[in-house]
Amino acid sequence: MAVQFQRLKSSSEGVKQLRELNQLYAEAFNDQEVYSGNKPSDKYLLRNLAKDSMFICTASFEGKVVAGLTAYVIEKMEQENCEIYIYDLAVDKNFRRQKIAARLLKYLIAEGKNIGAAAVFIQADREDAPAVALYESFGDREEVYHFDIYLKK
Repeated sequence: MAVQFQRLKSSSEGVKQLRELNQLYAEAFNDQEVYSGNKPSDKYLLRNLAKDSMFICTASFEGKVVAGLTAYVIEKMEQENCEIYIYDLAVDKNFRRQKIAARLLKYLIAEGKNIGAAAVFIQADREDAPAVALYESFGDREEVYHFDIYLKK
């Protein structure tokens, strides 16, 4: 299977693939409202795809996005380096168990090394055994608390 991995660029093709990725997230996370309910403009997506502080990486098969991740670069102040936080990662249900997520993570790790990142972080829900097993194959697991602090308008 010839799966293509890439970091999306600020272009019309990048916007098209990002919209496909958001739809994939909506399906994978069963959250249509968040990922497709209030679609951002092309201008907004182009501006964000141009940022060095964001990694939107996709895996495509025959021109269709079948997996992807959204990650953010965090500049550190205590040392001259950065870290990368993976916010979302999903694989189309028809393409799971083919090591695409692992290859996508390896792709991001290589990109991170190119910018001098010191670490990559990702979280998984405790009950998501396949994700936990995958991430443990890359690094150490920590037990932490996660808090959502929502800002009201």
